Amino acid sequence: MKGIIATIRIKPGTAADFEKVFLELREAVKANEPGNLYYDIFHSDEENAYVVMENYVDDAAQEAHGKSEHFRTIGAKMGPFMAGPPEIKRLDMVK
Repeated sequence: MKGIIATIRIKPGTAADFEKVFLELREAVKANEPGNLYYDIFHSDEENAYVVMENYVDDAAQEAHGKSEHFRTIGAKMGPFMAGPPEIKRLDMVK
């Protein structure tokens, strides 16, 4: 299994708008990606930052997520609220 932990820093004062768009993306992922096992967001202990945790059945499912129409269109709507690119950590599950 594959995992991703993404830290997203947002511009001050944009939390409510950012969260609304992210929750739209979360629902689209859950509805359209059978290879996704987990996709959720958490407030970080860092101010104006969130942590997204993702889990996929394999490399193909992880790649399909990034290429999906909903990720590209809804994800683009998060851009105005972000303070920079996300910090991405890719993980392989220990078996």
